[in-house]
Amino acid sequence: MSRAQSAANEPPLPGEAATIRSARAALDGQTRGIKGLLPFLGPAFIASVAYIDPGNYATNIGAGSKYGYMLLWTVLVSNIFAVLIQSMSAKLGIATGRNLPRISREFFSQPVTIGLWLQAEIVAIATDLAEFIGGALGLNLLFGIPLFPAAVITGVFSFALLDLHRRGFRWLEAGITSLVGIVVVAFVYEVIVSHPQGIALLHGLFVPRFEGSNSILLATGILGATVMPHAIYLHSALTERRVVGRDETEKRRIFRYEFIDILLAMAFAGMINGAMLIMGAGLFFGSHAPVTSLTGAFHSLGQDAGTIAATLFGISLLAAGFSSSSVGTMSGQIIMQGYIDRRIPIFLRRLITMLPALIILWLGLDPTNSLILSQVVLSFGIPFALIPLIIFCSSRQLMGSLVNHQATTVAAWSVALIVILLNMFLIYQTLFGAG
Repeated sequence: MSRAQSAANEPPLPGEAATIRSARAALDGQTRGIKGLLPFLGPAFIASVAYIDPGNYATNIGAGSKYGYMLLWTVLVSNIFAVLIQSMSAKLGIATGRNLPRISREFFSQPVTIGLWLQAEIVAIATDLAEFIGGALGLNLLFGIPLFPAAVITGVFSFALLDLHRRGFRWLEAGITSLVGIVVVAFVYEVIVSHPQGIALLHGLFVPRFEGSNSILLATGILGATVMPHAIYLHSALTERRVVGRDETEKRRIFRYEFIDILLAMAFAGMINGAMLIMGAGLFFGSHAPVTSLTGAFHSLGQDAGTIAATLFGISLLAAGFSSSSVGTMSGQIIMQGYIDRRIPIFLRRLITMLPALIILWLGLDPTNSLILSQVVLSFGIPFALIPLIIFCSSRQLMGSLVNHQATTVAAWSVALIVILLNMFLIYQTLFGAG
């Protein structure tokens, strides 16, 4: 028996068993409504952390500070993209009982699989780089801790969060959802103190427009960074054996429940991203130079909105860094186990993937530039996750009754083309564009 099969056959922990029993009761029609939905909530909230990681902060706030509410529509469009792609990833796990990396290993030749694994590992390291820098910046801004020891503290907290996984998926989901809740509370306050202008906000949300090439570039940054490879890998793994459908009818019902989970999680992620932009527009637009860094946003908040607003911003950055760093480690474990049928202790993996971030901060390299570099690396990895996902979800032999409808496949390829082209443009601008 392979390592992957052994892991799949492990008995559920007590908390997991209770959730599975509740899910079975819902599938059998014994519970309905909110009570029937609750056992299925959680996977999308873990995956949604990728959409509110520290790499998104500067882009959204910078867009608001430079162009007001004008680019708010890009947040709405990016959320629509996210719902489509994350629903396919969740559906793949439900339909096949396997995750995207494992199916890729079974479908592609060994050289192709090894190549996919190597690029995915680089993506995992880049993911951790962004999350660790975000967490370290949060500690630095709040408490004045130098970036290197702040990154070490971030690692300790991420170890503690990962330890919840050993108690069952419900413990981990609760921990990460609590951290996401902190981010929500923080930005609700930021939006309130920014005194948004209702009509201008609605215009920016529903009327797509640009003002010059720089606004197009910022919109590209928001839209092109929507899809993160590790979120695609992870979501398929979170649903592959959470509740196993006994027949096609049950699998369709499970997916309907999980789709509600996705809608709720992506709505929260979208509102947080929108709140970042609204805060930037309400507090910084037209008042001073555009805010383009996390440090600049923190200090500008303190000057324009007061100590509470700045402190909450730092706390939210810290929560985002802690939660997303743990999710990145989980994704890395899934990548290795799926592509090459090998696994190492998750805490050892955590230690290995945090080393590049620690080295960068120890060398004193600019954290904002390092964040930008990590986003470029992540952009390179998007086609290698997104294209196989669409291929597999369009296969009736693999997906059964959950195969993509033709309209879904056309929409998915269209989104993939847009996202890939936007990320190629971002990479070009970052590496060769003018200042």
